[in-house]
Amino acid sequence: MNYKLKKISGDASFREFYRLKKGNKNTIIVKAKKEKFRNLITYIIINKVLKENKIHVPKLISNHYKHNMIEISDLGEKSFYDVIIKKKNKLKDYKKTIKIIFKLQKIKIKKKYSLGKYKIKLHKHSLKNLHKESDLFFDWYLKFCSKNLNIQKFKKIFKEELNKIYKRLYFKNNTFVHKDFHASNIMIDKKIFGLIDSQDAIVGNPLYDVVSLIDDVRIKLPNNLQNKLLKFYHSASKLKKEKYQNLKNDFDILSIQRNLKILGIFVRLFKRDKKSSYLKYLPYTWSLINRRLKNPIFKNLNLIFKKYLKVKTLKKANSL
Repeated sequence: MNYKLKKISGDASFREFYRLKKGNKNTIIVKAKKEKFRNLITYIIINKVLKENKIHVPKLISNHYKHNMIEISDLGEKSFYDVIIKKKNKLKDYKKTIKIIFKLQKIKIKKKYSLGKYKIKLHKHSLKNLHKESDLFFDWYLKFCSKNLNIQKFKKIFKEELNKIYKRLYFKNNTFVHKDFHASNIMIDKKIFGLIDSQDAIVGNPLYDVVSLIDDVRIKLPNNLQNKLLKFYHSASKLKKEKYQNLKNDFDILSIQRNLKILGIFVRLFKRDKKSSYLKYLPYTWSLINRRLKNPIFKNLNLIFKKYLKVKTLKKANSL
């Protein structure tokens, strides 16, 4: 049998991916030298959980953890992003992906999940973790993108207001959350939607994965389509009996939190890891933040932004 190994484009992690051709069949080799347990063992355990709940995911073929790699089944090369970016009418396809979120949110939360001798526990998306993630905005984005700004002073004032906002989150952290549920992590395998990149799964707010999908910084969706999708989620989800405004507020809060984190991560990928391809998403990430800031609950946050983060205090991505 002929074997061919070809490196394929990776993601924003420390992993490397290779497509292994075995005659007429393909598998994927995942290598991870850093954060090895999370990127390999946690990944295959979460995939096992997802598969048990009838969600299409890569299947473990062989485990070579001692050699920093695993072999998994290949869900193909076509992602939801590849398909949806070319379509004018996106509503029907997006509704299909939201139905995957419904499946995720039916997963029963357990104290521990296991595979053989390995065990993992899903962490809660606590107030501390919300801050830890949005701190990347100060530590990376503002560090390299701001000028004439006292970052420490701004951080203190901004975080105090963020803390009040995070405490306003209405829904509890009691739901299985994929945590990176965006178009590039949804694969289309023989017309079946499948999920990859599940190693960061947590127990969190039910709106988090909805935010990841609708406010995906890689795809510029019009505001009216975003509203239709959120209303579809509300009408058909386990939250359908809740007031829509409570759901909308949580969506907007988590969108701002996630996108502040993303601004920091994308600059870190450029400065630390020499990956410049993510910089092109910075302007639209800001557009999403500004779109969500229109919610009246962010009145004070808006005032802080206007006072400290004027256009002249920020550098353009191409000048980093």
